[in-house]
Amino acid sequence: MVQANPVNNSPTAAAPTAAAIPSCAWSRPIGLGWDRPYTVRYASNLDDGPWHGAPLGGFGAGCLGRSPRGDFNFWHIDGGEHIFENLGGCQFAVFEQPADGPAQAYALATEGPRDGSLDAWQWYPASTPERSTGTYSALYPRSWFTYENVLQSQLTCEQFSPILAGNYQETSYPVAVFEWTAHNPTDRPITVSILLSWENTVGWFTNRLKNPEITVRDDGSPEYEYQPRWGDSEGNFNRWIEDFSRVGCTLLNLEGLIDPGDRPLAEGMGQWALMTVQNPAVEVFHHTRWNPAGDGSDLWRDFARSGDLSDENDDRPAKAGERIGAAIAVRFTIRPGKTRKIPFMLAWDFPTTEFKPGVNYYRRYTDFFGRNGQGAWSIARTALKHYDAWREGIVTWQKPVVDRPDWPDWFKMGLLNELYDLTAGGSLWSAADERDPKGQFAVLECLDYRWYESLDVRLYGSFGLLLLWPELEKSVIRAFARAIPLADPTPRIIGYNRAAAVRKIADATPHDLGAPNEHPWEATNYTSYQDCNLWKDLPSDFVLQVYRDYLLTGATDREFLVDCWEAVGRSLAYLKTFDEDGDGIPENSGAPDQTFDDWRLVGVSAYCGGLWIAALEAAIAIGRILQDMAPNDWPEGVAVDPVRLQTQLDTYQSWLTQSRAVYHDALWNGRSYRLDTGSGSDVVMADQLCGQFYTRLLGLPDVVEPAAARSAIETVYEACFVRFNEFCKGDRARELGWEIPADAPSLGVANGVLPDGAPENPKATHPLEVWTGINFGLAAFWLQMGYEQQAMEITAAVVGQIYSGGLQFRTPEAITAQNTFRASTYLRPMAIWAIYGVITQFAPLTVR
Repeated sequence: MVQANPVNNSPTAAAPTAAAIPSCAWSRPIGLGWDRPYTVRYASNLDDGPWHGAPLGGFGAGCLGRSPRGDFNFWHIDGGEHIFENLGGCQFAVFEQPADGPAQAYALATEGPRDGSLDAWQWYPASTPERSTGTYSALYPRSWFTYENVLQSQLTCEQFSPILAGNYQETSYPVAVFEWTAHNPTDRPITVSILLSWENTVGWFTNRLKNPEITVRDDGSPEYEYQPRWGDSEGNFNRWIEDFSRVGCTLLNLEGLIDPGDRPLAEGMGQWALMTVQNPAVEVFHHTRWNPAGDGSDLWRDFARSGDLSDENDDRPAKAGERIGAAIAVRFTIRPGKTRKIPFMLAWDFPTTEFKPGVNYYRRYTDFFGRNGQGAWSIARTALKHYDAWREGIVTWQKPVVDRPDWPDWFKMGLLNELYDLTAGGSLWSAADERDPKGQFAVLECLDYRWYESLDVRLYGSFGLLLLWPELEKSVIRAFARAIPLADPTPRIIGYNRAAAVRKIADATPHDLGAPNEHPWEATNYTSYQDCNLWKDLPSDFVLQVYRDYLLTGATDREFLVDCWEAVGRSLAYLKTFDEDGDGIPENSGAPDQTFDDWRLVGVSAYCGGLWIAALEAAIAIGRILQDMAPNDWPEGVAVDPVRLQTQLDTYQSWLTQSRAVYHDALWNGRSYRLDTGSGSDVVMADQLCGQFYTRLLGLPDVVEPAAARSAIETVYEACFVRFNEFCKGDRARELGWEIPADAPSLGVANGVLPDGAPENPKATHPLEVWTGINFGLAAFWLQMGYEQQAMEITAAVVGQIYSGGLQFRTPEAITAQNTFRASTYLRPMAIWAIYGVITQFAPLTVR
């Protein structure tokens, strides 16, 4: 494989644990900014800036993030909602005093709050191009801070949550582990103290607006206002706890102690817990009530002088307008050449996610810790007991990736880090019930398009979930199967053209599983940018994912096929109604009616037509499996009419025969497949053979002859990658205002350009964007077809853009030649796991 290395992945070997940081981890000097980070394409889209690190927290449990600057700034504690804010009172700090030397103390972020608070604190110096003060490294779910050139001791903080492949318990836990390693490389003792402070934010993470108005953004997408109760700490209080050798603080609210009876605890109510270990070799100090909105001197004065705290026990509740925090500090002395490890556990218990008023779900972790919101200490205690085993489990399931000698580090890094979205993408994971014994799961399409599990996007972006947590993957597809027969006649206006449409037609495959302000899994088709009832790829996408999820999880779960079969039949029959000329293939309508939803396709299209043929093949394969089932193999209460089943298969075969007779002849131009039969466009569409990728993936008959597929791949590579990137740096691009340095690295594959790499329409949106997930999907397809060098070349280009351009841990849907991006924290880029699947023949990664 290509050994290009588009990002800097070499952590500094400061402390002994630095050697344990995998060489493939992404790294960046602490606090060093970006010269030219990507910026958002549209002002209405979210752009938090480049300071993002690997998230902490279990799937659907709420999560938080600590950036390469050292600040805690990413707050997804409220299910499906996003807050990006440096909360200075939530922080680590270090005190150091060598024997007979001066003391120094730093809060371990390179930038303090911008509101003027905590002015008494000394902030850690940021790295510069000339001098590194340390390195942040990340290989999700683990990340590390290694500090250098400031302190005499060598400090490393490893942080992680128990994200374990194939695990449906610990992976849901709301906990972050921080293990500090302090090493003394000098010839004299050094006293070190490590402090963890935390503001009591109980009650903050819920929307003040219980029925926010849904409006249409300037790009045609629906949105609603989110007003968290940020800073509203009235009734919050903190307690010091001594639990044998475990000590720390819990952060609570008076309301959370009131028994809600049969009602769920109010959203945002619950607990935080800070925990460490008391033993004879260390001193532990605490402060249960300090003011994080002040100058911070009430905490910093003692800590900066001697590394201790006042041991103040004050559990008075905060008054209106008052904010409070708690803190614990561990002080110890390390002798020359010695090393000490200090663990800190941060846990939270906010058991309820509220969507629209009255629609509440318990989170998956409550199946193991209860639902009263008073389990944070128990969660932290569990973490303290098991974190070594959790880390070993993470290392074990990642080992086949990390230790693979023929894969470049950048590929390993991108593969593992792109899983971040399963935590940070507004993920939901509900408590188990009889219907869903492992709960229901969902991830947002992205933070700008806040609706769950967009089916066209997850056709590419669900491979990580499929390979690592297959039961969660199948729960998502079951939710679509349940939704397909249903109708929702609610009228609404379509953002793209202002036309009127109903929300959901019976048997139409929904685009998504709903949004955080309504009722996910039940109220589907939230997006109204396009009329998704008219989309020509969604039914095919559904059928292909049903068969894929069955086949690639062992081909044994026939009950899953039974659960989905009725919806398979309904979705295909509905899609066939768009075959207006009776040739077997549904036509595109001239509106953007597929995943490229700003791109008009007319008549039979290469993209949708190929997916249709692949879906028919998949449906026939599913039907034959059902025919082979003995009567006692069917779930209790479920029966199949063999005559009706055979009639369905005969119908699908008839449609398939018709479609195959049309597809190639109608679309083939001698080198590749035309965009469609009706627009007259000469654009080379990069993803024209997605259907072929899926038939090969599932062992089904090819959509097109292999020679034609190879010719199409070579045409796409030449036009959409080689020539497009050449065009971007040439005179014609500069005339369009595209200022791209001649030595700039390649962007990746554009969605659709003319054969010479130029745009058909310089003002077009989707055709000229480089879609990160589409590129990874293309790479998987090209690998299938034997184009390894080209596949890894485009993958390296996109990984390099993400992780060198300040887009890490917020990977967007699209990047452009103008150094802009669109739709951050996107689901589709997890298609990089399709590349893994093709290379390894879908070998699972699990903890045994």
